[in-house]
Amino acid sequence: MTAPPRQSNRKPGQRRPGQSAQAAREEAERSPGLPARLAAAAILSDVVAKAHPLDDCFSPQAVPSRISGLDPRDVALTRSICTAALRRLGTIRKALAQRLEKGLPKSVAHLEWTLIAAAAQILFLDVPDHAAVDLAVRATRLEAKSTPFAGLVNAVLRNIARAREEILAGADPLRDDVPVWLAARWIKTYGEEAAERIARANRDEPTLDLTVKSDPEGWAARLGGLVLPTGSVRLLTHAPIAELEGYGDGLWQVQDAAAALPARLLRIEPGARIADFCAAPGGKAAQLAFRGTKVTAIDRSAERLKRLAANFARLGVDAEIVVADVASLKAQPFDAVLLDAPCLSTGTIRRHPDVAWTKKPSDLARLVETQARMLDRAVELTRPGGEIVYCTCSLEPEEGEAQIAALLRRNREVERSPIGADEIGGLAEALTPEGELRTLPFHLPAQDPRAGGLDGFFAARLRRL
Repeated sequence: MTAPPRQSNRKPGQRRPGQSAQAAREEAERSPGLPARLAAAAILSDVVAKAHPLDDCFSPQAVPSRISGLDPRDVALTRSICTAALRRLGTIRKALAQRLEKGLPKSVAHLEWTLIAAAAQILFLDVPDHAAVDLAVRATRLEAKSTPFAGLVNAVLRNIARAREEILAGADPLRDDVPVWLAARWIKTYGEEAAERIARANRDEPTLDLTVKSDPEGWAARLGGLVLPTGSVRLLTHAPIAELEGYGDGLWQVQDAAAALPARLLRIEPGARIADFCAAPGGKAAQLAFRGTKVTAIDRSAERLKRLAANFARLGVDAEIVVADVASLKAQPFDAVLLDAPCLSTGTIRRHPDVAWTKKPSDLARLVETQARMLDRAVELTRPGGEIVYCTCSLEPEEGEAQIAALLRRNREVERSPIGADEIGGLAEALTPEGELRTLPFHLPAQDPRAGGLDGFFAARLRRL
């Protein structure tokens, strides 16, 4: 009679007798789903503690690469965990703090990222609670110094799972999920109610917006989307972009509906010479080229311009591409200039939740100075009678309204050319009294929150006298 197999009392991640620590770790890391969780925890640390942009962490050029060796499904899961965690980081940290009264010892401070990644799955993703908890415990046991805390990790995460509804009901979008300094700025600029609406809109993961070369109604029907009043096509699917009809043929590009507005504000004729400062990744330059203009796409980053060139090749765009700092650019005056200036990017948090945690108040003064220099240069490189559109994807007035007001005070050779509601799809609430564009994340509301909203953008149209 065959003896029954011996039951092992070894806990997940523990070493077998005689097994080396390295061998035990390699065995544990092969547990299905664990590599993605380890990568997510490491990337969250890189983003929040080291201010690395999330997109850069998933780039093939990332050093160190946290996703090397992961299959595409695990990479997608890693990204979903990181995005959910960053979108609701304050809610997660608050829930953990309430269950870790003494915090974590400095020697195992890295466990915070394991806990955050697991809590994001429990609270916001369609992941079985037991899987999120078990894999977090396995991750904890990979390091000798954190192994003694495996029981604590298990207890804290099970507690969070039991209290899920209470945690979610008690979370405040503005005071929990927005950094204190940023929440204070939005309240001062837009008022308490609007600041709360901005924060609430940033909680909802948006779908894709497309700028199409022609026939938006037809593309909305083919791709299962809808045409927004501004002319963009908003998809209601999360299918991989490259698999959608028309992508390979270059018949449309992915571009938030708000980001598509500034290029439309230039009143230009086919054949006009247009400069797009800070052009990469090229969405606005491509829009201008679609209108039959002669576009010069300028950016100081050769690496970013490689991506622009690839986009142009897919879209069939013919444009001059120049690697240069616009401050030292030598060129004849253009008929029009589009300046999408570097900024804090706080208007894009709904699509890029890492921005809330990678940007600092101290970044603002440097950016404002850079914007002013680039605005002055844009005026210099525009012929008399030509137009300039200045825009930023920022909610901060220093990078928008105040920047234009300062330009008009110091330069009498330029004047504001007010924007009309008819130029932006009748979106009158997105216009300031001065005729400048100011979209907010809660604009264009919809019954399904994922189908509503816009990135926060500022744009002003100017004319060189």
